[in-house]
Amino acid sequence: MARLRSDFWVSAYLRRCAVEGLDAALRKRGSAEAGAIFVKVDHLDGTASLYGPAPQLFLDDSGERLFAPILQGVMPLDVEERMTRELRFDPDLWLVEVDDRQGRHFLDLAPGD
Repeated sequence: MARLRSDFWVSAYLRRCAVEGLDAALRKRGSAEAGAIFVKVDHLDGTASLYGPAPQLFLDDSGERLFAPILQGVMPLDVEERMTRELRFDPDLWLVEVDDRQGRHFLDLAPGD
């Protein structure tokens, strides 16, 4: 099964966050067809977490995007520095930021994460 385009996935994700009452914003628009998607969750307590694409070994034929935690409960500046490095490697990535004190993100995580 073909994977949903990145622009459609991000649009649906932002809508899902809004329906659930979370503030979410697109911080960086990437390649519409296949840009990697990263989600920063600001816990609104001085910490943040970062989720990114799961390693390829977790992908299956369902076409679902799976995510893996990259940084958990770190200073927001640590997330920004990591994203600066990611952008140097892949300028076509997407970055979505979610604000939630409970750390909710509604992402499908790879097994074990």
